[in-house]
Amino acid sequence: MGAFLSENPLVLLIGAAEVAFWVFLVAGLAARYLLRKPRTSAGLLLCVPLVDLVLIVASLADVAGGSPPGPVHGLAAVYLGVTVAFGHSLIRWADVRFAHRFAGGPAPVRPPRGGAARTRREWREFGKLVLAAAIAGVVMLLVTVVAGSPIPAPSAWLDDPMWSWAARVGMVGAIWFAVGPLWATVFPGRDEEPARAG
Repeated sequence: MGAFLSENPLVLLIGAAEVAFWVFLVAGLAARYLLRKPRTSAGLLLCVPLVDLVLIVASLADVAGGSPPGPVHGLAAVYLGVTVAFGHSLIRWADVRFAHRFAGGPAPVRPPRGGAARTRREWREFGKLVLAAAIAGVVMLLVTVVAGSPIPAPSAWLDDPMWSWAARVGMVGAIWFAVGPLWATVFPGRDEEPARAG
């Protein structure tokens, strides 16, 4: 494991990016609700997407410097896709809970468990996964082009060190589609009133 980390410093950068995401998120919300400093809060929350920018620049610089595209570049691409696609809703999720806990805001609303509202939510969340996959694919394509490597055919993705991540995301997407939006569309359940979390 130590050799893997020393040969792939991007792994450490991905870990640092994940830590930085949560640090900036919590610090930004603390500045907003505990310190009552909205400008400071906005500045800290603005740093969240900047972390993603640093990661993509580092990935491209790594392959431009001669490193062949590998698993760590695929992981970085998927991480970027997930944080971009799900980051805003995660910040909103945390913001509602922070506001409720520290600023007397309303209790969070629980996700719908049935009916058309649940079906819409399942499709919306699945759409974020599709967006994450698209972003990851674009980043992997950029890495491949910058490295001057050939773009493998989709049938060869499983055997490619970097593009195997695209195959993994595809498998996750197929499972998510089956148990999420497809299931909610075929078996929507009964409509119910939105419930507040305790």
